[in-house]
Amino acid sequence: MTGLVDAHVHLWNRATDPQPWIDPRSMAAIDRDFSSGDLAEMLDATGIDRAVLVQASNSLAETRRLLDDPGDRTAGVVGWIDLTADVHAQLDLLRTGGRRPLVGIRHLVHLDPDPDWLRRPDVGRALTALGAHDLCFDLVIRPWQLPLAASVAGEHPELRFVLDHLGGAADSTDLPRWADGLRAVAAHRHVYAKISGLAGLVGDRGRLRWMVGVAVEAFGPDRLMYGSDWPVARLGAGPVAWRAAVDDLLGELSAQQCRAILSGTAASCYGLDT
Repeated sequence: MTGLVDAHVHLWNRATDPQPWIDPRSMAAIDRDFSSGDLAEMLDATGIDRAVLVQASNSLAETRRLLDDPGDRTAGVVGWIDLTADVHAQLDLLRTGGRRPLVGIRHLVHLDPDPDWLRRPDVGRALTALGAHDLCFDLVIRPWQLPLAASVAGEHPELRFVLDHLGGAADSTDLPRWADGLRAVAAHRHVYAKISGLAGLVGDRGRLRWMVGVAVEAFGPDRLMYGSDWPVARLGAGPVAWRAAVDDLLGELSAQQCRAILSGTAASCYGLDT
């Protein structure tokens, strides 16, 4: 059985995969390497069975290392390929060997120097190719990019999209605009979303409850999945407190709806073994 799934975690060894975005002063809690052993401890502490590893750098080599990670708690990997190059050749390379299945692709759109990267014609062709390979594409974007994400999703009905961190909800300074953007993305039934990247808002339960309420109304439990965004969650309340907050936020949902968010949606969207 797939069991409960954390749909968004990271591993990194900075000797092989540098993380230059980590500031030692303001991000001391994550200013170290994180291994599959650390992941197992976190999953045990949060009562989760397995996790989806998500790329943390635009690196094909990092993706190959994640696919070959020796830990036994990995349900799948959302990796990176160069979507402006030969998609089929790169996927053939990644699917040769490796212990874990490749279930999706992500590009750090929110950090790309080109704010319209998703609009590139070669990227559009690559997204079509991902759909043909039955892979998902994770969208990591800024709140102001939600209309762009909605437009691109509408152009690619053949591809399952996964909106990470509710479209950068934690960074939103215009909540009504964020909510409108999220609803526009959710209007496309082949788009899913992760309740993740919000551990920093655990202390602001009113704002957090409102945001998650908007997401549940827009997507429904069958298109929402839980993610800790560990180890980045250590910069906020931490993964244990975040898991407890999620349980509280979902308290009015039925057991079946909660199970979808904590397991079923990730399993069906990413095609995890059941």
